[in-house]
Order: sequence, then C-alpha cells, then structure tokens
Amino acid sequence: MSLQIKKPQLGLKSGTSLRQLNDRLQYKPEVFEFFTTEDDFTKSGLKRLKEAIQLVQTVATSKIILHHPMRYQGEFTELVAPQAIFPELVKFIDKSTNDLLQLSFDLNVQTLVHGSYLRHTQKMIDLYPSLAIARGNVFQKLDYFAQLGQQHIMFENSISPIFYFGEQAEEQAIIDHHYRLAFDTSHCFIKLQGDNERLIRSLKNLQPYIVHYHLVDSMGLKHDSLPLGQGQIDWWRVLPSLNPQATNIYEINLRNNDNCQEQLLSHRYLLKIYHQENDSQ
Repeated sequence: MSLQIKKPQLGLKSGTSLRQLNDRLQYKPEVFEFFTTEDDFTKSGLKRLKEAIQLVQTVATSKIILHHPMRYQGEFTELVAPQAIFPELVKFIDKSTNDLLQLSFDLNVQTLVHGSYLRHTQKMIDLYPSLAIARGNVFQKLDYFAQLGQQHIMFENSISPIFYFGEQAEEQAIIDHHYRLAFDTSHCFIKLQGDNERLIRSLKNLQPYIVHYHLVDSMGLKHDSLPLGQGQIDWWRVLPSLNPQATNIYEINLRNNDNCQEQLLSHRYLLKIYHQENDSQ
C-alpha cells in the first residue's frame, strides 16, 4: 500500500459536559473536536471550555479543534448575516470567534468556522442586492478571520450557495484565498446530489489545502449525518483521496450524545478498509 494513504485517526466529537468528556476520553482519541454553544462564551463558560481542553490535552491528545457555535439565540451563525439587520448576531459571531482564537493561540489548538450553513442562508442572501455581493461579504469576513487566526483557524464547506466544495470555479475561488480548509464529506456529497465521481474529484483537487476532515456518510439527499458504511459514499475511493497530514473526526448523529458508539463504529469501518487495502498490496 502506498505510504500516501491516510491512516484513519480515532477522532471524536463532544460538548464540554463532563459526562460526554468522560465517555470520549475512555477511548483515548487521537483527535478531539469540541462542539461549542453560546453557553460556552460566558465568563464561566469560557473557563469551563478551557479546563475541558486542558483535560483532553492531559488525558488523550494535543490535536484539538474548537468548532464555532452553530446558533445564537435560535439563529444560525451565518457569516452572510447583514450587520444592519442582525447586529447582535454579528457581534456574537465576532466575539465568539475571537474567544476561540484566543484559546487556540494560548493552548495551541485549532478553531473551525463554517463559511456558511444552509437552512437560513438563502433568507439572508435575499437581503443583499445579489448573490455576488452577499458572497463577496462572506469572503471579506473569511479573509479577516484568516488573517486573525493564521495557522490556528480553518473554514468548513457548506451545502448553501456560498462557500461550498464540488464545483471547480467555486473551489478555485476558495484556493485563491489561501484558506486552511476543513472538508465535510457529507456536505460535499449532498451538494453534488450523491455523485461519488465529483466528490472524489473535489477531494483530490482540494487535498493540499485540507487540514481537517469531518468523515460522515450520507444518502446524498439531505443532511443525514450517517455512520460510515450506512450511506452512499464510496469510502474505498475516498480514503486514498484524503490528505495524509490532515486530522479527522467522525461527525455522526448519535442516538445518545453521552455515548459515542456511532463514531467508534465509523472508525472501525474505515480502519477495516485501510487494513484490507494494506493487505492487498
């Protein structure tokens, strides 16, 4: 087997609750991603988050990613949100990103920010004169965060009309900005309506710029976050297309957020493919 094929890492995702942390840490993950919420950005919340990061560093791994909160007061943290209409949302996005970056620099970890989401994105795009202007505003914001975060920030692909992977022109525009990227396999697969050929093309095209993967299966129809092997993504082709230097987690919907079994099953599934590829060489 080529040494260039990435060996899957046991990458687990968790909130900051001690119950979730203890569940994940018993498996000694190689990569750990924190799912944050607006409650983590109060004074006490940031203290709790910092202590949780330090616990993971002590017990398991230094490879830690802080996922920017998805919502604020029920609204998605869309970078496209116009400040004139959503002043408090924009203020929270900026403050929370700054807070995560401060932790990232202080503790030598990573911050992940979404270029956009999906459910409310179009509603906000419609507040601009055109998609091009809305998109330009998002890239301006991403440029600002990239300059601020340097080697401690990455941006994840969406399913929306802004900041998605799978089309060459959009990917080239993203490449031209020299961003460090997080690639969510299910987001790209859904955006491409279940087309494995184009998913593989995107993975290969963006491979040098990817620093982190969300490995997630999907049927390619909607945001379903399935365990690996339960959707339509061709993992036998995906695995050799991954950047061997990048980290990965399994971002799977859990039946019980205090039990990460679906993440563990996904890791075992991909590891089996890795070893079978190895044995066939």
